[in-house]
Amino acid sequence: MIKAIIIDDEINAQNLLEKTLDKCFPNKFNVVEKCNSVDLGVVSIKKHEPDLVFLDIQMPEKNGFELFKYFEVIKFEVIFTTAYNQFAIKAIKRSALDYLLKPINNQDLSDAVKKFENKTKGSFAQKKLTLLLENLNVNNQHVSKIAFPTVEGFELIHSNQILYCKAESNYCCIKKIDGQTNMATKTLKYVEEILPDNSFKRIHKSYVINLNYVVRYNKINKEVELTNGEKLPVSFRKEEEFINVILTSH
Repeated sequence: MIKAIIIDDEINAQNLLEKTLDKCFPNKFNVVEKCNSVDLGVVSIKKHEPDLVFLDIQMPEKNGFELFKYFEVIKFEVIFTTAYNQFAIKAIKRSALDYLLKPINNQDLSDAVKKFENKTKGSFAQKKLTLLLENLNVNNQHVSKIAFPTVEGFELIHSNQILYCKAESNYCCIKKIDGQTNMATKTLKYVEEILPDNSFKRIHKSYVINLNYVVRYNKINKEVELTNGEKLPVSFRKEEEFINVILTSH
C-alpha cells in the first residue's frame, strides 16, 4: 500500500481526489490523512511519514511551496495539484516534478501515479524540491539549472550550457557546448516550454537553439551556424520570426 496525504484547503477537492484514487487504484492507496492547510500538513507528514503527498499550491494562509521550509530532509515524493498558474507550472517542470491541473482527470492522475511507482525509493525527492525552490526564486532570465527527465532519473543542466535541442521521436537530444549530449525522455515541445524563452528559439520542427551561440545565418541555404561549427536548418515558416529575434536581441 502507498501511504499518502492530501493537502488541499477545499474539502470537496480532498474527497474527490481520494475517491478517484480508490476508483483508479483499488487497494493501492492508504490515505492516512487529509489536511486543509500547510501547517496541518507539516504535522501530518511528520507523524505519518508518507510515501507520497498530493499538495495544492494555492491555499489562503500559506501556499504549498512553503511546506518544504519545515523539513531539513525530504523523504517523500510530491505531486502538486493546482489551478492554472504558468509561472508555478514552469518552475515545477524545470525541477522534474509532477503536477495535476484541476479539475483532475483520471488519465492524468493515473499517469502521475504510474510515474511515481516507477521511481526508485527515496530517489531524488530532496534534490528536485531544492531545485524547485531555487527556480521559484529566480526570474525567467536567470534560470540556474533545469532538471531534464532521463531513463535513469534526471540530469541537471545549466541552461547556458545548452547549445541546442533536437527532436528524437518522443525523446529530445540535448547538445551541450562541451560536446556532450543527453537524452531527455520528453518531447521537444515539452523541453522548449521549460527553457528560458529569452535565450531559446524554435527554428525548425526538429530544433530549438540557444541564441547566444549563433555565429551567422545563411539566407540562401536557410542554415544557422553555431559556435561549434554545426549548421542547422531554419524552416521557411520560422525564418522571419528567427531573423527578427536575432536582429532585436543582438
